[in-house]
Amino acid sequence: MKKVIFKSIIAGIASLFTFGSNATTPAKTNVIHPEWSRDAVIYEVNLRQYTPTGKVADFAKELPRLKELGVDILWFMPIHPISEKNRKGELGSYYAVKDYKGFNPEYGTIDEFKAMVDQAHKLGMKVILDWVPNHTGCDNAWVTEHPEWFSRNEQGEMYGPFDWTDVYELNYDNREMRAAMVDAFKFWLTEIGVDGFRCDVAMEVPTDFWNETRPQLQAVKPDLFMLAEASVPELHIDAFNMGYNWPMKDLFSEIAATAGQYTFKKEGEPMKTFPIKHAVAIDSLLADQAANYPGDTYLMNMITNHDLNSWEGTEFDRLGNLNKAFAVLSYTLPGMPLIYTGQETGMNRAFEFFKKDEAPAWEPHNEYFTFYQTLNNLKHSNKALRAGEQGGKMLRYPTTSDDLYIFSREAEGDKVVVMVNLGAKTADVTYTGTAPAQATNINIFTGKAENHPNSLAPGEYRVFINPTN
Repeated sequence: MKKVIFKSIIAGIASLFTFGSNATTPAKTNVIHPEWSRDAVIYEVNLRQYTPTGKVADFAKELPRLKELGVDILWFMPIHPISEKNRKGELGSYYAVKDYKGFNPEYGTIDEFKAMVDQAHKLGMKVILDWVPNHTGCDNAWVTEHPEWFSRNEQGEMYGPFDWTDVYELNYDNREMRAAMVDAFKFWLTEIGVDGFRCDVAMEVPTDFWNETRPQLQAVKPDLFMLAEASVPELHIDAFNMGYNWPMKDLFSEIAATAGQYTFKKEGEPMKTFPIKHAVAIDSLLADQAANYPGDTYLMNMITNHDLNSWEGTEFDRLGNLNKAFAVLSYTLPGMPLIYTGQETGMNRAFEFFKKDEAPAWEPHNEYFTFYQTLNNLKHSNKALRAGEQGGKMLRYPTTSDDLYIFSREAEGDKVVVMVNLGAKTADVTYTGTAPAQATNINIFTGKAENHPNSLAPGEYRVFINPTN
């Protein structure tokens, strides 16, 4: 089984056991969010596959395009040297780290990476690094220099979690190892100037480590931003700004499958089956998250990322003709939206994970670039869509169709009305109660005043804002 399968299982189990039990969850997170993060869009950079060379110096040439697109946070998949022992495939997994303070020569030099970070900062963008704290590659220097820092099985052997045969699991009972990990984090903050970290399988590392570590890192970088690859509310009490919205990703797939749009099938395996879910099921998930996460928590919404693209199908495989409607929701539901490498081109293929692959065609800009640029501009300009408690509360408008999801959010005079059809058939927009006011009638995709539609075709979407916006 591939790595992402276990990640999804772990995240799902964590969600099951945490939701419904918020006895120790405070009313509000103790984490202070940087003000620049409230209206930010995060972009995942697959550096290996980004350009024909895979070099960071060539990626840097794309920064003006990403600025034009409207990207705020660049999340780089791991840029450390990759272990050779037990390596998977030709180039190995990004997540088998050989040296936490090193830079993978496959991508160029660390000085070139620092120059790129400086350039991104000058353009107003932040940079966070993908960090792998749960395990190291099998020939990481720590394996021989500090073997006591690793977990052991019943035979006294180092091992990788699950079927991850190219890594060894770290032992967080060892205080010296914890200190060395914090020291490595600090190196990238102080020497390279990054702005934070995306932490791989963060729920597999003890929460007390994160709670101890964040203040130490924030003392170095006051506006530190930390993203957990986890859907665990307790991580947001004292440690992380944002977590993965894995449950929403799963619900998107279930809704798409119910509408007959999920087509991804793994070779040699039967087609995956899903529970029947319609658009209105989003209400229950949002209610669970509001009840169980500390207030002002951020969750990252997505229709794709590196794990999904490589192992679970592209957004077109999983969401079909509903993919843009779900993308609209990823921007307009509470949280922060993610764009993955190539998503802004409409790239409909999976990247190779363990070897060099063909880079996306970035030029000319197409309809997907314009689509995401429009949504990014909305995220930046509309106060109702701010992340956390500064964003507007949702008001949903029920209709006679469970496949329609229509809601508004409003804050400080800004209002947005969102309308999507996530079903298989055209649906009449017939409200069972209050309807959204027609005064919010500027279609963001046309820039023109329009009446709200009387019906929506499958996958059709509308996003309206105030005339004054």
